[in-house]
Amino acid sequence: MTLRRIRIHHLGVIQEAELELAPGLNVITGETGAGKTMVVTGLGLLLGERADAALVRAGADRAVVEGEVDVPDDHPAARRVVEAGGDASDGVILVRSVAAEGRSRATVGGRGAPVSVLAEVGEHLVAVHGQADQWRLRDAEQHRVLLDAAGGAAVASAARRYAGCWEAWQESRERLVELTRTSTERALRVGALRGALEEIERVAPTEGEEDSLRREADRLTHAEELRRAAEEAHAALAGGDPATGVADGPSVAGLLADATAGLSGAAAHDAHLAGLLDRVKELAYLASDLAPDLAAYAADVEVDPGRLDEVHERRAELGGLLRRYGSSTREVLTFAARSARELEQLDVSDDEVSALRARTVELRAEVAAAGVELTARRREAGDRVAREVTAELAHLAMGSATVSVDVAHRQARPEGGEEPAGADAESGVVVLDDGQRVRAAQHGLDAVEIRLAANPGAPPRSVTRAASGGELSRVMLALELVCGAGTVPTYVFDEVDAGVGGAAALDLGARLARLARHAQVVVVTHLGQVAAHADQHLVVRKSTDGQVTSSGVAVVEGSAREAELARMLGGVADSEAALEHARELLSQRATIDAG
Repeated sequence: MTLRRIRIHHLGVIQEAELELAPGLNVITGETGAGKTMVVTGLGLLLGERADAALVRAGADRAVVEGEVDVPDDHPAARRVVEAGGDASDGVILVRSVAAEGRSRATVGGRGAPVSVLAEVGEHLVAVHGQADQWRLRDAEQHRVLLDAAGGAAVASAARRYAGCWEAWQESRERLVELTRTSTERALRVGALRGALEEIERVAPTEGEEDSLRREADRLTHAEELRRAAEEAHAALAGGDPATGVADGPSVAGLLADATAGLSGAAAHDAHLAGLLDRVKELAYLASDLAPDLAAYAADVEVDPGRLDEVHERRAELGGLLRRYGSSTREVLTFAARSARELEQLDVSDDEVSALRARTVELRAEVAAAGVELTARRREAGDRVAREVTAELAHLAMGSATVSVDVAHRQARPEGGEEPAGADAESGVVVLDDGQRVRAAQHGLDAVEIRLAANPGAPPRSVTRAASGGELSRVMLALELVCGAGTVPTYVFDEVDAGVGGAAALDLGARLARLARHAQVVVVTHLGQVAAHADQHLVVRKSTDGQVTSSGVAVVEGSAREAELARMLGGVADSEAALEHARELLSQRATIDAG
């Protein structure tokens, strides 16, 4: 699963650019002002970020960004595209356009869609880590997701057990709430359901009966007209008066017989006339077959006023059902089946309700026990994650920072005094062995928060408030490394190298390369020490033509890559010392990779 290609058209300083991204570590470099950040901005637009008309290149009517992603058909992103009406059979294509007047449009899998769908698809595809986009850390639930991913089999097993207990509890709670509605309300509902079912059972409709009765009523109502029409047609074919049946003129059958006799002799001398004779004979056969059929139909037409009354009465009965329970007998029967199931659920004894209440209390206790076990496993994982992320930050120019993971129960307190007996079993609150009242949710009893103390002695705060700029990106890199790469196919880092240099820059590049062993990584950087670790190196180049500035993107390899690294290291692409330094970095990178 990789981000295959990004096309950018008239976005900021970029007039036209196409980035072919590879698996592994993709590094994007370029001179200041060349438009490196516009690549990340364009990717943000593809992921549903808010559009700004100021991003449209001066003089252009709109900016367009298109992305192609390779994902299997069963990937959550592909399924969301299909749900939105798009095509994901050969990967996913996302398009975002921003008009100069501010309007924004999105296309998902070839189908127009709200921008919000782009965001929903993007969350399964790309994690962008930059100063302006840290959704994974701003969303408190994502702290839990990261911790659970790092918890391995121990947390996963406890989470599965809890999920099973919680689901059973929810079903029991919903059933209990349904049955413990006011007795008057439930009795009224039971009475209404019984009355409806008794009425439907008395009428006993069959599917499609209303259509067959309508056709029969039409035939009976017009029986005389139908019989007279058939008799007149028979008389025309066979000859005779339809009222008396006495032949008093030529018949169609007789005329066709005369025509056959008249043509038979001459037809032997001309093929065309012989063909006409065959057609006349065919008409004669058809007429001879049709005449008795018409006679039989006329004889069978039933004029039965009594039966017509029965049909009208039956249609009236069905009409009553159709007005109350559905527009067709099929809908009426569906309503009856659904009502029977509901009645079976509602029409229970007080003993059954008491038994269900007791079972709900038991399930609540099981949820509490499973939740406590899950909390313990998360706290163990949290301690380990905190230690390992703190150690990683020491290699990322944040040696004074300390990470902690807080796993706390969501406390629940009654409002307005004491709650009625048994209320907890129906409210979503569980009671632990020590008496704590905790609010349970689908994923556990816990609120998880990743915290950062940026300096010794500083109080730990939520990581999004304690870190800023490049620090936040580096914290996220450390978390991704420790908590397990692969939760999304592609990671994008912008500003991750802000304030980093020297040996820390080498460490940063090595750790980005380590993350790229398990996922695609895209990094915008100004550090040659980071760029040297790239599996693919893309350079954003700026050219000036009069008053128009445009940027393009190209993959650099060999000597061209050495020259770009030399420019980044020493500011001059053809400096022999800088070139030698670039070659040394590339050699070190190759040695690290080989090891």
